Amino acid sequence: MARHGGGRSWYGKLIGAALGVTVLATGASVWSAQAGIVSGPKPKASASATPSAAAKPVAASIAHASDKGARGVNITIDDGPDPEWTPQMLDVLREYGVKATFCMVGTQAKAHPDLVKQVVAAGHRLCDHSVSHDTAMDKKSEAYQSQQILDAERMITEASGGVRPMYYRAPGGAFTPSSRALAASRGMRPLGWNVDSKDFERPGADAIVSTVRQQLPNGPTLLFHDAGGDRSQTVAALRRILPWLKDQGYTCGFPVR
Repeated sequence: MARHGGGRSWYGKLIGAALGVTVLATGASVWSAQAGIVSGPKPKASASATPSAAAKPVAASIAHASDKGARGVNITIDDGPDPEWTPQMLDVLREYGVKATFCMVGTQAKAHPDLVKQVVAAGHRLCDHSVSHDTAMDKKSEAYQSQQILDAERMITEASGGVRPMYYRAPGGAFTPSSRALAASRGMRPLGWNVDSKDFERPGADAIVSTVRQQLPNGPTLLFHDAGGDRSQTVAALRRILPWLKDQGYTCGFPVR
């Protein structure tokens, strides 16, 4: 998710209870500031990662494009899974025949493996969104960043029944060259966004719809949330955004790999 300044009590409680990590929120992150290609040696994986023959390296540059081409868009949904809102998101996506990428927080995936399996069974893709959603992890050590990425990968893979995440999205866009290289070495393409719906701020469904329409020329990857509080506005907005995208000639796909 983007680096928003309010409404973070849910994460504070979650992380305080689970890991003792304080979530820090700073100014909004812009996708162009995330872009770039990694150079230099790749960091070593920590013992928390389980080697897998299926983990084939991918590009370490941050993906924004859609596999559906110039008229493709990517629906990405962050911070879950959540027992109340993720099923509603799945219902809306199924209603409009849309596949999405779910960027999951490791502790949430571990707590709700049934929902992770539902996401996979519906044909959506998984994305590693770190263990504890620390938006300041780019300011911390490489060892800490590795732990956040690799432990979340393990949690999500175990919760899904063996399906590995295909992407890595740093909380708040807090990528570093080393974190991107590590994720890519594990087969997880770093994933950015172009359109921040601002739904985390709960501005109302009308405002969410308006923001998406205004920002869509910025690029194809749209950011929404299915956790972190009341997401009813997001559900309502998606019921309007998804058919509107189709009417405008867009096809929903997945981020390039």
